[in-house]
Amino acid sequence: MAEIVSTEVTHNRWSKLTVATIRLPDGQLTKRDIEDHGEAAVVLPYDPARRMATLVRQFRTPPFHVSGDGMMLEPAAGRLDEADPEACARREALEETGLRLTQLEPVACVWTMPALSTERAWMYLAPYAEADRVAAGGGLAEEHEEIEVLELPLAELAAMADAGTLTELKLLLLVQTLRLRKPELFP
Repeated sequence: MAEIVSTEVTHNRWSKLTVATIRLPDGQLTKRDIEDHGEAAVVLPYDPARRMATLVRQFRTPPFHVSGDGMMLEPAAGRLDEADPEACARREALEETGLRLTQLEPVACVWTMPALSTERAWMYLAPYAEADRVAAGGGLAEEHEEIEVLELPLAELAAMADAGTLTELKLLLLVQTLRLRKPELFP
């Protein structure tokens, strides 16, 4: 059985970076980095009547740093500021997309990057109707999110998944889950 021998916090801002010294089952010592920024809730709102989904597009520094393209198409998501992940999913959907969601369909609670991060993401699908759009969305000004709200046909999202052009993993997972659970929404 592995054992954490010691930890040292090396950075603590939006996320905390810790170096852990681990004793492996064979007795050898090694060091591992741990990134911690809390848990998250992620939701893909979809309109079953119109066969549309509401997504966000926003700038992300790490993809920009690596590839030069930082604009990411994503589901609404955010860190848990409350104990209830469903409340977080509803809050983030309202802030980012302007949708007031009532019904959430749990998908999974997944480790997003277990080799490095402590983040678990609570994943949801959420049906909505046009009457559920109660605000413009776009995120909070004080968080400098500059979010663009997009509504895309589900068929287009399926085609993007099949073509390998949905590059944000949580979005890909939610689109594919919606296809499996509700195939009648995809012509």
